[in-house]
Amino acid sequence: MYSGAIVVPLVVGGALNLSTQELSYLVAIDLLTCGIATLLQAFKTKYFGIGLPVILGASFVAVTPMIGIGKEYGINAIYGSIIAAGIFIILFAPLFGKITRLLFPPVVRGTVVTLIGLSLIPVGIKNMAGGAGSPKFGDPENLLLSFGVFLLILFMNRFFTGFFRAISVLIGIIAGTVAAAFMGEVDVKEVMQASWIHSPKFLYFGPPTFELVPILTMTLVGIVIMIESTGAFLALSKICGKDLSDQDLARGYRAEGLAFIIGGCLNAFPYNTFAQNVGLVQLTNIKTRSVAIVAGFILVTLGFIPKIAAFATMIPTSVLGGAMVIMFGMVVASGIKMLSTVDFQQQSNLLVIACSISLGLGSTVVPDLFAQLPPMLRILFSDGIITGSLTAIFLNLFFHYFSLKKSSAAEQLKPTTIKF
Repeated sequence: MYSGAIVVPLVVGGALNLSTQELSYLVAIDLLTCGIATLLQAFKTKYFGIGLPVILGASFVAVTPMIGIGKEYGINAIYGSIIAAGIFIILFAPLFGKITRLLFPPVVRGTVVTLIGLSLIPVGIKNMAGGAGSPKFGDPENLLLSFGVFLLILFMNRFFTGFFRAISVLIGIIAGTVAAAFMGEVDVKEVMQASWIHSPKFLYFGPPTFELVPILTMTLVGIVIMIESTGAFLALSKICGKDLSDQDLARGYRAEGLAFIIGGCLNAFPYNTFAQNVGLVQLTNIKTRSVAIVAGFILVTLGFIPKIAAFATMIPTSVLGGAMVIMFGMVVASGIKMLSTVDFQQQSNLLVIACSISLGLGSTVVPDLFAQLPPMLRILFSDGIITGSLTAIFLNLFFHYFSLKKSSAAEQLKPTTIKF
């Protein structure tokens, strides 16, 4: 999760031409806010928190809109739009919680979770080779490290039990990093240059500005993020054997809306539940939210002490890739397990799954498919997970709404037919 969390500020900050000092602040404050957002979601109160082992991070869905808003309206308009979107999510959380059951039956949930895993796997595969754009992409050393981590995790899950099996991913990453150090692939420069103490500042880049178009754009992003988070919530609830009520979902949405507002005030980012965490919970079989709570405090600590946080930057991309492929594959397996409860005798269910995965995976593999659409529509369809999720939701409503109407009409005619 850490590697994904720091990518967003680096990409957005680089695109907006921020100074090195501003970029360092952005990375540190992002980690701090990730921790705060995770604690909000993991702690279950009367109004906030899903109460599941979730980890929150900066949303990749918001990257392109943030860059566009920043270039067109200035960086302060980004944070005004994030705050406004957070308020919208909090206000409408109860409504979203009520319609979730209608929008996310098992066929949709299983399809979305499967698609999340399938969409993430290419990221893991690219990281195994050294990371997209790396000058050493596909180098045998990268493959040796990534497959070494991959095999070590499998070995530990086959021959170990209990605690060591549970931390097999962590051991694989540490062992891979040590091996990479002996191969001269570990760079300690970031650790040496990082400062020891970092103090967050309220409105670091100045007061937010509220512009209509950026607010509408970020609100749309917020709705899309809620769709992604819903898939993760429902997948985790299935793995953990915990049924979620409408009120539970509403509390989860409110926590993410509050995380938006905090992110906007601290000049950070919109936050959502990281789908990668679903695979990790499934793989380790650790289902207690206390682990997520501890992780939240660790992230807060890393946000205050950049030098400690910088140690994670030492992990080579190929080492992370070896672990990611297994975790993302477990997300796919979890989705398939959810689909096992679906009635495949119904042709409509097969069509929902087929069309959703085809379009979602297609837009992931061919990202320029919707490049010519207007900016607001491009936000919706530029992400394969979103494309596939929306397809599954609308096709399910289309097929099953009309089939219910037809069934009801048939039931009304049935007594007359019997009399004749």
